[in-house]
Amino acid sequence: MYKRKDTFYTKAKQEGYRSRAAYKLLELGGAEKVVARGDFVVDAGAAPGGWSQVLLRLVGKKGKVAAVDILPMDPLPGENFRFFLRDVTDPALPAEIVAFLGRRADAVVSDAAPNTTGIPFTDQARSADLVRAVLSLAGQTLRQGGTFLAKIFEGAEAEDVVRELRASFGEVRRIRPAATRKESFELYLLARKYRGN
Repeated sequence: MYKRKDTFYTKAKQEGYRSRAAYKLLELGGAEKVVARGDFVVDAGAAPGGWSQVLLRLVGKKGKVAAVDILPMDPLPGENFRFFLRDVTDPALPAEIVAFLGRRADAVVSDAAPNTTGIPFTDQARSADLVRAVLSLAGQTLRQGGTFLAKIFEGAEAEDVVRELRASFGEVRRIRPAATRKESFELYLLARKYRGN
């Protein structure tokens, strides 16, 4: 049974994070060192802002976070953070992100999920298409040697995306954080050593 208010949900409320998803990134950020202090990061599909909160903490004052979502999001403090209320496929977006960062990003991360239908095949396809859209954004905003992390729903489409990532990155892994709900079909694809384009 789906239980929204689980331990991680309660913990997020107590510790001031905007979503339980913050703990997935805290786990990945610690164990996998997805981002480091001073890094410049793109947070694609950022609303309500749980991952952006964690990213700002991880990169510190010398780092920068550019957050993007089609849904509005309450602002976060600091001149090293900017929110773009935009679709990740907007052709003008990559140049604006790079202009804010001052250079290409060290990492592009995404906890975005599509609106689900309850039909597994459809939801998996939508999830894969969303990851491909974020990957396209990364192609124009990620530096050579950079890191890509994105949530995807398990299934045949996810395997296709893994193959696509392997064409552009030196290392690709599947990861399922402890903070992921037991009944969830989601996992994360972590790709490192971007070869550039």
